[in-house]
Amino acid sequence: MEDQIKEIQLNDLHIALGGKMVPFAGYNMPVRYSSDKEEHLCVRNGVGVFDVSHMGEFMVEGPEALNLIQKVTSNDASKLVEGQAQYSCFPNETGGIVDDLIVYKFSDEKYMLVVNASNIEKDWNWVNKYNTMGAQLTNISDDISLFAVQGPKAIEAVQALTPVNLSEVKFYHFTLGEFAGVKDVIISGTGYTGAGGFEIYVKNEDAEQVWKAIFEAGKDFDIKPIGLGARDTLRMEMGYCLYGNDIDDTTSPLEAGLGWITKFTKDFTNSEALLAQKEAGITRRLVGFIMQDRGIPRGHYKIVDAEGNEIGEVTSGTQSPSMNVGIGLGYVKKEFAKAGTEIFIQVRNKNLKAIVEKLPLLKS
Repeated sequence: MEDQIKEIQLNDLHIALGGKMVPFAGYNMPVRYSSDKEEHLCVRNGVGVFDVSHMGEFMVEGPEALNLIQKVTSNDASKLVEGQAQYSCFPNETGGIVDDLIVYKFSDEKYMLVVNASNIEKDWNWVNKYNTMGAQLTNISDDISLFAVQGPKAIEAVQALTPVNLSEVKFYHFTLGEFAGVKDVIISGTGYTGAGGFEIYVKNEDAEQVWKAIFEAGKDFDIKPIGLGARDTLRMEMGYCLYGNDIDDTTSPLEAGLGWITKFTKDFTNSEALLAQKEAGITRRLVGFIMQDRGIPRGHYKIVDAEGNEIGEVTSGTQSPSMNVGIGLGYVKKEFAKAGTEIFIQVRNKNLKAIVEKLPLLKS
């Protein structure tokens, strides 16, 4: 029997707004309201709002909270100060990644882990499996709505809704404050677009009030609801990994270019094997590339060298709405991973030229 598709709190509102709803990660989600390109450019140049309430949230509390987080995540959460967030991943026992996540520190004994919707159950089981120290774990995923207000005009558009000075909320920091008349809202300087802005965590019962207030406050800035289609093209321009495409249970964080969140100053799940891999050297690497020949790369297209020998595979690809050119991410043999290297993408039996580029692919 198929698993029941879940609905986010504002499901009916998105339908009323003309959102095209599709099943995604077990949830009925708005993929677009107008066109992907229009929504993409709205976020790059102005301000747009994503309802990403499908994401998962776990509270980790008590005197053993940090010990558990240090054990299951690759980054060093002991470096966090109160009000700071950290990108990290859960390494698995076989060299791959269970999921990528963000760790939020409220206090020495209170943290929140924000995980991908498709992995909520898997991640919950994983963290519990390693909780031999007795940290208090609560899965609040079904109680929380999450709105990403993204774009260069995000601060101006919603500043009137909160006494918090939004320009003082630094990147990857957060604060608790009143927002749209609701108390204790988490206002976080995070996002998945590279366009600036905030993520707003609210209880489900306050979701509609907050959503409507955001659109009322932002109407002079031409604020628009944005779907998952544009979320995908925005993150690809930045070279941000998507779990299930660019990273998964078979990709090592070192191969994925996530060495910067893999800290060997502490013991964590499978850290010995990953350290050995680091010392031996990886054989493949996730790279970003920009098409030189006309064509759109797609996931699972083969990557070949000038002679046509297979050297890797595309994991994500699209036509960049900002640059009007094909872009992508993919794994290639290490000797082809240097910026400036010529590679070829097999698109419909043709080998189309591309160049490996340093991330982000979209230069500001």
